[in-house]
Amino acid sequence: MAAEEQTGAEMAAETPEVAVAATENQAAPAAEAKAAPAATTEEASTNKWERRSMPVSAKVGNRTTVTFAEPPSDFDWDALDEVAATRTEARKTMEKAYEDTLSSISEKQVLLGTVVGMNKKEVVINIGYKSEGVVPISEFRYKEDLAIGDKVEVYIEKQEDKTGQMVISHKTARVHNAWGKVNHAMETNEIITGYVKCRTKGGLIVDVFGIEAFLPGSQIDVKPIRDYDQYVGKNMEFKVVKINQEFKNVVVSHKALIEAELEAQKKQIIGGLEKGQVLEGTVKNITSYGVFVDLGGVDGLIHITDLSYGRVSHPEEVVKLDEKINVVILDFDDEKKRIALGLKQLSAHPWDALSAELNAGDKVTGKVMVITDYGAFVEVAAGVEGLLHVSEMSWSQHLRSPKDFLKEGQEIECVILNIDREERKMSLGMKQLAEDPWADIEQKYQHPSEFCSVGDEVEVMVLEVDKENRRLSLGHKQVEENPWEVFASVFTPGSIHEGTITSRAGQNSVVSLPYGVEGTVAAKHLKKEDGSKAELEEKLPFMVLEFNAEARRIVLSHTRTFEEGDEPIEAAPAKRGARKDAGAGAGPGASVKSVNEKVEKSTLGDLGVLGDLKSAMETKERASKGKKKNEEAEEEEGAE
Repeated sequence: MAAEEQTGAEMAAETPEVAVAATENQAAPAAEAKAAPAATTEEASTNKWERRSMPVSAKVGNRTTVTFAEPPSDFDWDALDEVAATRTEARKTMEKAYEDTLSSISEKQVLLGTVVGMNKKEVVINIGYKSEGVVPISEFRYKEDLAIGDKVEVYIEKQEDKTGQMVISHKTARVHNAWGKVNHAMETNEIITGYVKCRTKGGLIVDVFGIEAFLPGSQIDVKPIRDYDQYVGKNMEFKVVKINQEFKNVVVSHKALIEAELEAQKKQIIGGLEKGQVLEGTVKNITSYGVFVDLGGVDGLIHITDLSYGRVSHPEEVVKLDEKINVVILDFDDEKKRIALGLKQLSAHPWDALSAELNAGDKVTGKVMVITDYGAFVEVAAGVEGLLHVSEMSWSQHLRSPKDFLKEGQEIECVILNIDREERKMSLGMKQLAEDPWADIEQKYQHPSEFCSVGDEVEVMVLEVDKENRRLSLGHKQVEENPWEVFASVFTPGSIHEGTITSRAGQNSVVSLPYGVEGTVAAKHLKKEDGSKAELEEKLPFMVLEFNAEARRIVLSHTRTFEEGDEPIEAAPAKRGARKDAGAGAGPGASVKSVNEKVEKSTLGDLGVLGDLKSAMETKERASKGKKKNEEAEEEEGAE
């Protein structure tokens, strides 16, 4: 101690500015030594250095000078480091003991906390951290009975914000856990329970673990559901069938729960099926091509052609949704699990009920069901149809479309041409109701032997020359005046003439006109003024609608004699062939004479009529010439 004190004194003598401080420093350790308990040798050595190394300050004027004493040359620096390390370990031990009393948390983690306080706006939750977290009470809206002490899950968004407050969320924790549960449910094919919140387009919205999932209408049940509202507000079991991680979409299915059971039922039902077996089912769905029937867990299809023996435009004409019907098994496929059903097969075939007295040649009345390019199908009895070919609609060789003769739904009279009960086929004809124009052709037209005899000289016109085959085509009528040129001035469009309905040809009727001419009238133009329809052998006035000399056709109408309609078609002139010079300039008298010669000689009344026609035409011709002369005279006077 004496040596140390001496050294200190020497240092003080060398540095006068800090002498006073050194004296004070020497006195201070002595006082501390008296008050402090006995220290270990190590501590004593350290304390000695600390006392010596303490800074010494001295104030001179406004300046304070601080001087540190130099450590002794034999100072043990290693011992000092060991003391510092010991103190650091002790501190770490104390810090660890404190941290052990707190929960170890990290951000984006879900933890379980305890509600320690709540008011109208917030809920205070303790998760064992150095500070509590605060959550808006709106996140617990689903849990109305929340109370202090309840355990709730929270999501750590931030350990501390700018104010040092921990940021947590109960809603995010629910969503986070819900997605985990949903993914687990899909991976394990787990059955979950959800609450149907509301209806949306194409299905329902279901709350599953706090997530809104979509339940398509097709996944509600195995049968089509038309009223979705009946499921709103109910708890149901589901299976997760699809998850879109990118858009966070979940699709659930209730139908999937019962499909496994139905699959077993299907196998059992199909295993017991037999062709011809009759079962009861419920109409499940109706399409344009058929009807799906629920047979108690397995569906079968009734094709539209197996609904009825008659023609069916749409299956709704025969059955209705949810209707219970009996069906017969027509066929089934075990592998594809398809079942073909029939409904019409449960009733007797209409052909079996067809009267045995119905034979070829009989007249029947039927309804036009379908019109095709080649004819029409006519229903002559319920479920029994016959084909009316277009060639059997008219005797005319100029065949047109069946639509020109008939309309769908029209009631017509036909003749049975052929009937095959085994093949269930029937051929019908409509032209057979009218007289065959070739039946009395020999009576209507002269045979060449009646016109001339061998050796007679006759005038003819060369119509065609075939030099290669050395043939000439001749004609005799071409050397005479065409009577249709005369008729063109008599039967002008819009003129009215008396006529008698003599026969029917399809939908048209034949009318006999004066001078041995015939015209045709459509059925719609046979309506009389009182609304009734003209009958055969009835004599009525007819208006000429069209006169075609070339085609030798006159179109008439009785209805137009008292009703207005479209303007009549102007007459088409006949083609003139080469005539003999004498015939070409003969005038109307020769034409009328030719007509008179062609009229049946026994019809004396017609000869008188033609005479009157001749007189009328000559009078008309003279009047026309006189009128023309007067007009020319007036023009000359005006010119003068």
